[in-house]
Amino acid sequence: MLEVVDFSKKYSKNQYYSALHINFTVSAGEVVGLVGSNGAGKSTIIKSIIGVLPFSEGAIKVGGFDLNENPEQAKRLIGYVPDDHSVYEKLTGKEYVNYIGSLYGATEQQKRYVVEELAEKFDIKKSLNVQIANYSHGMRQKICILGALVHNPKLWILDEPMVGLDPQTMALLCEFIRGYADNEHAVLFSSHNLDVVQKTCDKVVFIKKGELINIIDLKQEPDFDLDKYFMEVNEVNKNA
Repeated sequence: MLEVVDFSKKYSKNQYYSALHINFTVSAGEVVGLVGSNGAGKSTIIKSIIGVLPFSEGAIKVGGFDLNENPEQAKRLIGYVPDDHSVYEKLTGKEYVNYIGSLYGATEQQKRYVVEELAEKFDIKKSLNVQIANYSHGMRQKICILGALVHNPKLWILDEPMVGLDPQTMALLCEFIRGYADNEHAVLFSSHNLDVVQKTCDKVVFIKKGELINIIDLKQEPDFDLDKYFMEVNEVNKNA
């Protein structure tokens, strides 16, 4: 569903690449974690995949559509939950979900499913008619999640989705992510919560200083110690 092929990105004023020769895939039915320390390049990779950042080196394909050659077709297959909870604050939660759904061509049935069933599941239904400006941090995260799912995207991308969520909602989201992928969707998410990554992901893509250093297949290595490996990588960074 997602193919990142020899992708590189350098900002115009930077001397070094923020992402260099990145290669990985996310197939339907898979949950893939994108892991690295702050400044490793995770957000650059994600924002390039969703089409926010332009790039000219390498290729990114979503559902077979090249992002640079067929951007509209590729983007329609993506649902994105940003790390900064960017939403239209003057809209109510329901208005926001319906607006995002209309942008992506969601059916009325898909919209109803989100504002009725998913809103109930994520305990936000009672606040759907409240202006988003009055939402808490956690509530904004929830409405971003609902907005990203309204068109039933084939590729669901989440950037630090657990930040601001209570433990109960975190557990619910992990379970939902796993179930969503098992229903022949692809999920990519970045997180510093390695326990969540360990429990939820099929593969883990490790990024360090803009370079891909390892891809761990947790199905093949279920006992792989992500915490220990992450600390080892950071120790290398400290000594560099």
